Amino acid sequence: MIKKFVFLLSIMLAGCSTITIQPEQTVKYSSEPTYEESKHFFLWGIVGEHRVNVTEICGNREVIQMQSQQTFVEGVLGLITLGIYSPHSVKVWCSEAGAIS
Repeated sequence: MIKKFVFLLSIMLAGCSTITIQPEQTVKYSSEPTYEESKHFFLWGIVGEHRVNVTEICGNREVIQMQSQQTFVEGVLGLITLGIYSPHSVKVWCSEAGAIS
């Protein structure tokens, strides 16, 4: 009984989280992002490269949405390592070429 409880508690603690940032109040984009990368963080996210250069990614195009996400698998990795390693996925959506407002 205790093993089942610990297992279920571990699964719940390894949940997902998503933060979406949109410079303009628009509908949330679900299409393929222009840029997607898994960022490596350590010590519960305190140590690691937090910056993403959107100017380099989008160039002259407008940034329409940014997203930081911890997937279920990334949450499990953080749980297994007790927060020593806690990766996050970063996604950036740019406007179509020539669609700058």
